[in-house]
Amino acid sequence: LPAVTSPCKILKCNSEFWAATSGSHHLGAEEAPEFCTALRAYAHCTRRTARTCRGDLAYHSAVHGIDDLMEQHNCSKDGPTSQPRLRTLPPGDSQERSDSPEICHYEKSFHKHSAAPNYTHCGLFGDPHLRTFTDTFQTCKVQGAWPLIDNNYLNVQVTNTPVLPGSMATATSKLTIIFKSFQECVDQKVYQAEMDELPAAFADGSKNGGDKHGANSLKITEKVSGQHIEIQAKYIGTTIVVRQVGRYLTFAVRMPEEVVNAVEDRDSQGLYLCLRGCPLNQQIDFQTIRSAQATEGRARRKGPSLSAPPQAFTYETATAKCREKLPVEDLYFQSCVFDLLTTGDVNFMLAAYYAFEDVKMLHSNKDKLHLYERTRDLAPGNTAPSGTSPALWAALLCLSQCWLGLL
Repeated sequence: LPAVTSPCKILKCNSEFWAATSGSHHLGAEEAPEFCTALRAYAHCTRRTARTCRGDLAYHSAVHGIDDLMEQHNCSKDGPTSQPRLRTLPPGDSQERSDSPEICHYEKSFHKHSAAPNYTHCGLFGDPHLRTFTDTFQTCKVQGAWPLIDNNYLNVQVTNTPVLPGSMATATSKLTIIFKSFQECVDQKVYQAEMDELPAAFADGSKNGGDKHGANSLKITEKVSGQHIEIQAKYIGTTIVVRQVGRYLTFAVRMPEEVVNAVEDRDSQGLYLCLRGCPLNQQIDFQTIRSAQATEGRARRKGPSLSAPPQAFTYETATAKCREKLPVEDLYFQSCVFDLLTTGDVNFMLAAYYAFEDVKMLHSNKDKLHLYERTRDLAPGNTAPSGTSPALWAALLCLSQCWLGLL
Protein backbone atom coordinates (compact mmCIF):
# COMPACT_ATOMS: atom_id res chain seq x y z
CA LEU A 1 0.00 0.00 0.00
CA PRO A 2 1.23 3.52 -0.66
CA ALA A 3 1.99 5.85 2.22
CA VAL A 4 -1.31 7.33 3.35
CA THR A 5 -1.97 10.86 4.59
CA SER A 6 -5.14 11.78 6.39
CA PRO A 7 -7.73 13.64 4.26
CA CYS A 8 -8.61 15.58 7.42
CA LYS A 9 -6.96 19.00 7.07
CA ILE A 10 -7.64 20.36 10.55
CA LEU A 11 -3.92 20.96 11.13
CA LYS A 12 -3.87 23.32 8.15
CA CYS A 13 -6.86 25.21 9.60
CA ASN A 14 -5.12 25.43 12.98
CA SER A 15 -1.87 26.68 11.43
CA GLU A 16 -3.62 29.34 9.35
CA PHE A 17 -5.53 30.65 12.36
CA TRP A 18 -2.43 30.74 14.52
CA ALA A 19 -0.47 32.55 11.78
CA ALA A 20 -3.21 35.18 11.60
CA THR A 21 -3.45 35.70 15.35
CA SER A 22 0.04 35.02 16.65
CA GLY A 23 0.69 36.96 19.84
CA SER A 24 -2.82 38.41 19.96
CA HIS A 25 -4.42 36.64 22.92
CA HIS A 26 -4.82 39.92 24.79
CA LEU A 27 -6.19 42.27 22.16
CA GLY A 28 -7.03 45.90 22.45
CA ALA A 29 -10.56 46.93 21.58
CA GLU A 30 -9.41 48.25 18.22
CA GLU A 31 -8.20 44.77 17.18
CA ALA A 32 -11.21 42.73 18.29
CA PRO A 33 -12.94 42.96 14.86
CA GLU A 34 -9.82 41.55 13.17
CA PHE A 35 -9.66 38.71 15.67
CA CYS A 36 -13.32 37.90 14.99
CA THR A 37 -12.60 37.90 11.25
CA ALA A 38 -9.80 35.38 11.78
CA LEU A 39 -12.11 33.25 13.97
CA ARG A 40 -14.80 33.20 11.27
CA ALA A 41 -12.19 32.14 8.72
CA TYR A 42 -11.09 29.40 11.11
CA ALA A 43 -14.69 28.21 11.51
CA HIS A 44 -15.17 28.24 7.73
CA CYS A 45 -12.01 26.14 7.29
CA THR A 46 -13.22 23.55 9.81
CA ARG A 47 -16.59 23.29 8.07
CA ARG A 48 -14.85 22.57 4.77
CA THR A 49 -13.02 19.62 6.26
CA ALA A 50 -15.83 18.40 8.56
CA ARG A 51 -16.76 15.41 6.38
CA THR A 52 -13.25 13.91 6.53
CA CYS A 53 -12.63 14.79 10.19
CA ARG A 54 -15.58 13.16 11.92
CA GLY A 55 -13.44 10.85 14.07
CA ASP A 56 -10.55 13.23 14.60
CA LEU A 57 -10.02 14.40 18.17
CA ALA A 58 -8.11 17.53 17.10
CA TYR A 59 -11.02 18.55 14.83
CA HIS A 60 -13.62 18.32 17.61
CA SER A 61 -11.29 20.17 19.98
CA ALA A 62 -10.92 22.98 17.42
CA VAL A 63 -14.69 23.28 16.84
CA HIS A 64 -15.39 23.63 20.57
CA GLY A 65 -12.47 26.04 20.92
CA ILE A 66 -13.84 28.30 18.18
CA ASP A 67 -17.24 28.49 19.87
CA ASP A 68 -15.62 29.41 23.18
CA LEU A 69 -13.43 32.10 21.62
CA MET A 70 -16.33 33.62 19.72
CA GLU A 71 -18.31 33.87 22.93
CA GLN A 72 -15.38 35.37 24.86
CA HIS A 73 -14.77 38.07 22.24
CA ASN A 74 -18.44 38.68 21.42
CA CYS A 75 -17.86 37.72 17.80
CA SER A 76 -20.73 37.39 15.36
CA LYS A 77 -20.82 34.27 13.22
CA ASP A 78 -21.80 36.44 10.26
CA GLY A 79 -19.27 38.78 8.66
CA PRO A 80 -16.04 38.87 6.65
CA THR A 81 -13.74 35.84 6.72
CA SER A 82 -10.52 37.16 5.22
CA GLN A 83 -7.51 36.46 7.44
CA PRO A 84 -5.54 39.63 8.26
CA ARG A 85 -2.16 39.33 9.94
CA LEU A 86 -2.62 40.82 13.38
CA ARG A 87 0.08 42.78 15.16
CA THR A 88 2.47 40.54 17.07
CA LEU A 89 2.97 41.60 20.67
CA PRO A 90 6.45 41.88 22.18
CA PRO A 91 7.97 38.72 23.71
CA GLY A 92 6.74 38.09 27.26
CA ASP A 93 3.54 40.08 26.68
CA SER A 94 1.34 37.07 25.93
CA GLN A 95 -0.28 34.43 28.14
CA GLU A 96 2.86 33.80 30.14
CA ARG A 97 2.60 34.13 33.92
CA SER A 98 5.66 34.22 36.13
CA ASP A 99 3.67 33.61 39.33
CA SER A 100 2.59 30.05 38.57
CA PRO A 101 1.81 27.89 41.61
CA GLU A 102 4.77 25.85 42.86
CA ILE A 103 2.84 22.64 42.22
CA CYS A 104 3.06 23.51 38.50
CA HIS A 105 6.86 23.23 38.58
CA TYR A 106 7.74 19.57 39.10
CA GLU A 107 11.34 20.02 40.24
CA LYS A 108 10.51 22.73 42.79
CA SER A 109 7.76 20.69 44.41
CA PHE A 110 9.76 17.45 44.16
CA HIS A 111 12.85 18.71 45.96
CA LYS A 112 10.87 19.56 49.07
CA HIS A 113 10.23 15.98 50.04
CA SER A 114 12.82 13.85 48.29
CA ALA A 115 16.08 13.68 46.36
CA ALA A 116 16.39 14.99 42.83
CA PRO A 117 14.21 13.07 40.35
CA ASN A 118 15.70 10.39 38.13
CA TYR A 119 15.00 11.15 34.47
CA THR A 120 14.54 8.61 31.69
CA HIS A 121 14.42 8.86 27.91
CA CYS A 122 12.39 7.28 25.10
CA GLY A 123 12.79 7.86 21.39
CA LEU A 124 11.25 6.65 18.12
CA PHE A 125 12.74 7.30 14.69
CA GLY A 126 13.36 5.83 11.25
CA ASP A 127 11.98 2.49 10.12
CA PRO A 128 10.93 2.60 13.11
CA HIS A 129 13.56 2.13 15.82
CA LEU A 130 12.53 2.37 19.46
CA ARG A 131 14.67 3.21 22.49
CA THR A 132 12.60 2.53 25.59
CA PHE A 133 12.72 4.16 29.02
CA THR A 134 14.91 1.24 30.15
CA ASP A 135 17.43 1.77 27.29
CA THR A 136 16.25 -1.27 25.38
CA PHE A 137 16.79 -0.74 21.65
CA GLN A 138 14.38 -2.44 19.22
CA THR A 139 13.52 -2.34 15.54
CA CYS A 140 9.82 -3.01 15.02
CA LYS A 141 7.11 -3.33 12.38
CA VAL A 142 4.25 -1.67 14.33
CA GLN A 143 2.37 -0.61 11.20
CA GLY A 144 -0.76 1.42 11.92
CA ALA A 145 -1.59 3.25 15.18
CA TRP A 146 0.29 2.37 18.39
CA PRO A 147 0.50 4.00 21.85
CA LEU A 148 3.98 5.16 22.82
CA ILE A 149 3.04 6.58 26.24
CA ASP A 150 -0.14 6.10 28.25
CA ASN A 151 0.00 7.28 31.86
CA ASN A 152 -1.97 9.45 34.27
CA TYR A 153 -0.67 12.68 32.76
CA LEU A 154 -0.42 12.24 29.02
CA ASN A 155 -1.01 9.95 26.05
CA VAL A 156 1.19 9.73 22.97
CA GLN A 157 0.11 7.77 19.90
CA VAL A 158 1.99 7.28 16.63
CA THR A 159 0.83 6.02 13.25
CA ASN A 160 3.35 4.23 11.05
CA THR A 161 2.76 3.74 7.32
CA PRO A 162 4.71 1.99 4.51
CA VAL A 163 7.50 4.09 3.03
CA LEU A 164 7.11 2.63 -0.47
CA PRO A 165 4.39 0.56 -2.17
CA GLY A 166 4.98 -3.07 -1.24
CA SER A 167 7.90 -2.19 1.05
CA MET A 168 8.60 -3.77 4.43
CA ALA A 169 9.81 -0.39 5.65
CA THR A 170 7.43 1.75 7.69
CA ALA A 171 7.92 5.18 9.27
CA THR A 172 5.98 7.54 11.51
CA SER A 173 3.52 9.61 9.50
CA LYS A 174 1.30 10.93 12.32
CA LEU A 175 1.73 11.81 15.99
CA THR A 176 -0.89 12.75 18.58
CA ILE A 177 -0.06 13.94 22.11
CA ILE A 178 -2.78 14.54 24.68
CA PHE A 179 -1.81 16.42 27.84
CA LYS A 180 -4.48 15.73 30.45
CA SER A 181 -5.92 18.51 32.58
CA PHE A 182 -3.91 18.84 35.80
CA GLN A 183 -5.10 20.67 38.94
CA GLU A 184 -4.68 24.48 38.65
CA CYS A 185 -1.83 24.11 36.16
CA VAL A 186 -3.12 23.21 32.70
CA ASP A 187 -6.27 22.47 30.74
CA GLN A 188 -6.37 19.41 28.52
CA LYS A 189 -4.37 20.13 25.38
CA VAL A 190 -3.97 18.14 22.16
CA TYR A 191 -0.95 18.37 19.87
CA GLN A 192 -1.12 16.69 16.49
CA ALA A 193 1.45 16.50 13.69
CA GLU A 194 1.57 14.55 10.46
CA MET A 195 3.59 14.40 7.26
CA ASP A 196 4.26 17.93 5.96
CA GLU A 197 2.37 19.45 8.92
CA LEU A 198 4.42 20.22 12.04
CA PRO A 199 2.43 22.95 13.83
CA ALA A 200 3.98 25.25 16.42
CA ALA A 201 0.74 25.30 18.43
CA PHE A 202 -1.77 22.96 20.03
CA ALA A 203 -4.87 21.89 18.11
CA ASP A 204 -6.88 24.80 19.53
CA GLY A 205 -4.29 27.33 18.31
CA SER A 206 -2.80 28.07 21.75
CA LYS A 207 0.87 27.73 22.63
CA ASN A 208 0.53 27.09 26.37
CA GLY A 209 -1.64 25.28 28.90
CA GLY A 210 -4.76 27.43 28.59
CA ASP A 211 -6.54 29.70 31.05
CA LYS A 212 -5.46 28.17 34.36
CA HIS A 213 -3.12 30.01 36.71
CA GLY A 214 -0.15 27.78 35.87
CA ALA A 215 -0.76 27.75 32.12
CA ASN A 216 2.83 28.60 31.28
CA SER A 217 4.03 25.33 32.82
CA LEU A 218 3.06 23.78 29.45
CA LYS A 219 4.57 25.51 26.47
CA ILE A 220 5.43 24.90 22.79
CA THR A 221 8.54 26.42 21.22
CA GLU A 222 9.29 26.31 17.51
CA LYS A 223 13.01 25.67 17.02
CA VAL A 224 13.05 25.35 13.22
CA SER A 225 9.92 26.24 11.27
CA GLY A 226 8.21 23.12 9.93
CA GLN A 227 11.06 20.88 11.11
CA HIS A 228 11.60 20.98 14.87
CA ILE A 229 9.37 21.81 17.85
CA GLU A 230 9.91 21.37 21.57
CA ILE A 231 7.21 21.02 24.23
CA GLN A 232 8.07 21.79 27.84
CA ALA A 233 5.66 20.36 30.42
CA LYS A 234 7.25 21.71 33.62
CA TYR A 235 4.38 20.54 35.82
CA ILE A 236 5.44 16.93 35.13
CA GLY A 237 9.15 17.65 34.52
CA THR A 238 8.87 16.51 30.92
CA THR A 239 10.47 17.66 27.67
CA ILE A 240 9.25 16.40 24.28
CA VAL A 241 11.03 16.93 20.95
CA VAL A 242 9.21 16.33 17.66
CA ARG A 243 10.98 16.65 14.32
CA GLN A 244 10.04 16.25 10.69
CA VAL A 245 12.97 14.77 8.77
CA GLY A 246 12.17 14.36 5.10
CA ARG A 247 8.51 13.39 5.06
CA TYR A 248 8.43 11.51 8.36
CA LEU A 249 8.37 12.32 12.07
CA THR A 250 10.70 11.52 14.96
CA PHE A 251 9.83 11.61 18.65
CA ALA A 252 11.99 11.97 21.76
CA VAL A 253 11.05 12.55 25.40
CA ARG A 254 12.75 13.15 28.75
CA MET A 255 10.52 12.20 31.67
CA PRO A 256 10.94 11.51 35.41
CA GLU A 257 10.61 7.87 36.43
CA GLU A 258 7.80 8.82 38.80
CA VAL A 259 5.76 10.14 35.86
CA VAL A 260 6.71 7.21 33.62
CA ASN A 261 5.31 4.76 36.15
CA ALA A 262 2.21 6.77 37.06
CA VAL A 263 -0.36 4.36 35.65
CA GLU A 264 -3.65 3.25 37.17
CA ASP A 265 -3.26 -0.40 36.25
CA ARG A 266 0.15 -1.58 35.04
CA ASP A 267 -1.35 -4.84 33.78
CA SER A 268 -3.37 -2.86 31.23
CA GLN A 269 -0.32 -1.03 29.90
CA GLY A 270 1.01 -3.90 27.77
CA LEU A 271 1.03 -1.81 24.59
CA TYR A 272 2.73 1.21 26.14
CA LEU A 273 5.74 0.92 23.81
CA CYS A 274 8.10 3.35 25.59
CA LEU A 275 7.65 1.40 28.83
CA ARG A 276 7.19 -2.20 27.71
CA GLY A 277 8.76 -2.20 24.25
CA CYS A 278 7.22 -3.62 21.09
CA PRO A 279 5.29 -6.91 21.29
CA LEU A 280 7.47 -9.88 20.38
CA ASN A 281 5.55 -10.56 17.17
CA GLN A 282 6.26 -6.97 16.05
CA GLN A 283 10.02 -7.04 16.69
CA ILE A 284 12.66 -7.56 14.04
CA ASP A 285 15.94 -9.26 14.97
CA PHE A 286 18.20 -6.35 14.16
CA GLN A 287 21.47 -8.31 14.30
CA THR A 288 20.23 -11.08 12.00
CA ILE A 289 18.94 -8.59 9.44
CA ARG A 290 22.21 -6.65 9.58
CA SER A 291 24.15 -9.84 8.83
CA ALA A 292 21.78 -10.62 5.97
CA GLN A 293 22.32 -7.13 4.57
CA ALA A 294 26.09 -7.55 4.62
CA THR A 295 25.84 -11.04 3.03
CA GLU A 296 23.46 -9.77 0.37
CA GLY A 297 25.89 -6.92 -0.38
CA ARG A 298 28.81 -9.30 -0.84
CA ALA A 299 26.71 -11.57 -3.06
CA ARG A 300 25.78 -8.61 -5.25
CA ARG A 301 29.46 -7.73 -5.76
CA LYS A 302 30.18 -11.26 -7.05
CA GLY A 303 27.23 -11.21 -9.44
CA PRO A 304 26.58 -9.19 -12.62
CA SER A 305 26.67 -5.44 -12.16
CA LEU A 306 23.23 -3.85 -12.24
CA SER A 307 22.64 -0.14 -12.80
CA ALA A 308 20.79 1.43 -9.87
CA PRO A 309 19.09 4.77 -9.35
CA PRO A 310 21.00 7.37 -7.28
CA GLN A 311 18.85 6.76 -4.22
CA ALA A 312 19.65 3.01 -4.03
CA PHE A 313 22.42 1.94 -1.62
CA THR A 314 24.71 -1.07 -1.36
CA TYR A 315 25.89 -2.16 2.06
CA GLU A 316 29.21 -0.41 1.47
CA THR A 317 27.75 2.89 0.26
CA ALA A 318 25.21 2.88 3.09
CA THR A 319 27.88 2.41 5.75
CA ALA A 320 30.02 5.12 4.18
CA LYS A 321 27.07 7.52 4.08
CA CYS A 322 26.14 6.84 7.70
CA ARG A 323 29.71 7.44 8.88
CA GLU A 324 29.41 11.02 7.63
CA LYS A 325 27.04 11.86 10.49
CA LEU A 326 27.45 8.92 12.89
CA PRO A 327 31.16 8.08 13.29
CA VAL A 328 30.58 5.71 16.24
CA GLU A 329 29.32 2.33 15.01
CA ASP A 330 26.63 1.89 17.67
CA LEU A 331 22.99 0.91 17.18
CA TYR A 332 22.13 4.38 15.83
CA PHE A 333 24.74 3.85 13.13
CA GLN A 334 23.46 0.33 12.42
CA SER A 335 19.90 1.68 12.25
CA CYS A 336 21.04 4.22 9.70
CA VAL A 337 22.58 1.51 7.50
CA PHE A 338 19.49 -0.66 7.84
CA ASP A 339 17.18 2.19 6.84
CA LEU A 340 19.24 3.30 3.84
CA LEU A 341 19.21 -0.25 2.49
CA THR A 342 15.48 -0.80 3.02
CA THR A 343 14.27 2.64 1.89
CA GLY A 344 16.96 4.19 -0.30
CA ASP A 345 16.07 7.53 1.31
CA VAL A 346 19.01 9.56 2.64
CA ASN A 347 16.66 11.41 5.00
CA PHE A 348 16.65 8.29 7.19
CA MET A 349 20.35 8.91 7.84
CA LEU A 350 19.41 12.36 9.11
CA ALA A 351 16.63 10.85 11.24
CA ALA A 352 19.18 8.59 12.98
CA TYR A 353 21.56 11.51 13.41
CA TYR A 354 18.94 13.79 14.97
CA ALA A 355 17.66 10.94 17.16
CA PHE A 356 21.14 10.62 18.64
CA GLU A 357 21.42 14.40 19.01
CA ASP A 358 18.17 14.31 21.00
CA VAL A 359 19.56 11.53 23.20
CA LYS A 360 22.60 13.70 23.97
CA MET A 361 20.30 16.54 24.97
CA LEU A 362 17.67 14.54 26.89
CA HIS A 363 19.34 11.50 28.46
CA SER A 364 20.41 12.10 32.06
CA ASN A 365 23.13 9.41 32.05
CA LYS A 366 25.87 10.45 29.62
CA ASP A 367 27.50 7.01 29.97
CA LYS A 368 24.48 5.43 28.27
CA LEU A 369 24.29 7.59 25.16
CA HIS A 370 25.69 4.89 22.87
CA LEU A 371 24.12 1.44 22.74
CA TYR A 372 26.03 -1.34 21.03
CA GLU A 373 23.83 -4.39 21.30
CA ARG A 374 20.26 -5.27 22.02
CA THR A 375 19.44 -5.37 25.73
CA ARG A 376 16.50 -7.70 25.44
CA ASP A 377 16.65 -11.10 23.71
CA LEU A 378 13.78 -12.25 21.57
CA ALA A 379 12.01 -15.46 22.41
CA PRO A 380 12.62 -18.45 20.09
CA GLY A 381 10.59 -18.15 16.94
CA ASN A 382 10.41 -14.35 17.20
CA THR A 383 13.74 -13.41 15.67
CA ALA A 384 11.84 -11.97 12.74
CA PRO A 385 8.22 -10.92 12.41
CA SER A 386 5.60 -13.56 11.75
CA GLY A 387 8.15 -16.38 11.94
CA THR A 388 10.11 -15.18 8.90
CA SER A 389 13.43 -17.00 8.60
CA PRO A 390 16.76 -15.13 8.17
CA ALA A 391 17.18 -16.64 4.70
CA LEU A 392 13.79 -15.38 3.60
CA TRP A 393 14.60 -11.98 5.12
CA ALA A 394 17.70 -11.82 2.92
CA ALA A 395 15.58 -12.68 -0.12
CA LEU A 396 13.00 -10.04 0.82
CA LEU A 397 15.74 -7.47 1.25
CA CYS A 398 17.08 -8.30 -2.21
CA LEU A 399 13.57 -7.89 -3.63
CA SER A 400 13.26 -4.50 -1.93
CA GLN A 401 16.52 -3.42 -3.57
CA CYS A 402 15.23 -4.61 -6.96
CA TRP A 403 11.97 -2.68 -6.36
CA LEU A 404 13.97 0.47 -5.66
CA GLY A 405 15.82 -0.10 -8.93
CA LEU A 406 12.56 -0.08 -10.85
CA LEU A 407 11.33 3.22 -9.35
